[in-house]
Amino acid sequence: MYPAEVQPYLTMAQTYAFADRMFQTNQGPSFPAHQFIISGTSAPAATSNLFASENVDGSGSAGCVAPPLSTVKLIDPSGSETSNAPIYPCFEHATLTDLLDTANITWRYYAPNAGSIWTGPDAIQHMCGPNATPPNATACVGPDWTGAAPKVVVGQSQIHAQVLTDIANGQLPQVIWVIPDGQDSDHSNTSNGCGPSWVTSIVNALGSSPYWPKTTIILTWDDWGGWYDHVPPPQVLEDCAQWGCGYVYGFRVPMIVISPYAKPGYVSHVNHDFGSILKFIETKFGLSSLGYADAHALDDLSDIFNSAHTPTAFQAIPPPPNDATCKADTSAPADPDND
Repeated sequence: MYPAEVQPYLTMAQTYAFADRMFQTNQGPSFPAHQFIISGTSAPAATSNLFASENVDGSGSAGCVAPPLSTVKLIDPSGSETSNAPIYPCFEHATLTDLLDTANITWRYYAPNAGSIWTGPDAIQHMCGPNATPPNATACVGPDWTGAAPKVVVGQSQIHAQVLTDIANGQLPQVIWVIPDGQDSDHSNTSNGCGPSWVTSIVNALGSSPYWPKTTIILTWDDWGGWYDHVPPPQVLEDCAQWGCGYVYGFRVPMIVISPYAKPGYVSHVNHDFGSILKFIETKFGLSSLGYADAHALDDLSDIFNSAHTPTAFQAIPPPPNDATCKADTSAPADPDND
């Protein structure tokens, strides 16, 4: 990767805070990773010690609207993916959105497509509210998807970005997830190089808005992409009774924290994981714990912030050279390849 191709990310990291010990919680690809990002687990049920460990096997949609013959592999505490038969990729357990709803904290999940392996809510049955009992469902029709102001917003891309409209109109919920489509991601073999443009648009929109004084932007990636990393994860748990055995932790991914209270130019050498993000949100809003990766988080991101200092004025991030081309792309939101 050439620095010029990702210069906006380098500028964000140098201006705000960068974590060089951010570990993916699970050692797996995008489908289970996005489950960890919304709930701290990819377990099929609340009390299970198994995790969905791979992307969905089969063509078409993922989650509770996947074709009837679709399956996902399970991994057990010994690290075996063969001790249990694969299951249909529709799960039932609490997520962070449930804690937010209970506390009347508003949220929204912006995503490219329903049924995407990157759209975490489609694999949680009570969130999807499938239009038929899985595996016979064809659409998520629950209130999170079909209400007057849906909490799960799909069809998102550079050319159709409701998150930017919500920022401009002062209608941004208190907690949001923003998932890119294939072109606007940094996924190898899928992206057209527009990831930095997409992220810069959102960061600059938030930074120049009235939201900035109370905003924390956490930029990270769902998995390490299979590339080599010389830093081993903090734990590789096998043949044990601890939570996460056999699947925790994965290799490092970048994390940049952009906030008026993030330490400027700070490099965090503390171990973090996806559970750290969940724990940070739970702490911020006084929520209870889900009992998954949040309860076992490597930390709570507190070293990154200094709430005592004067809030940092926003410094706009220069967009990449292909910004205009990316914003003019009218192609439909694309899902990632299933690898």
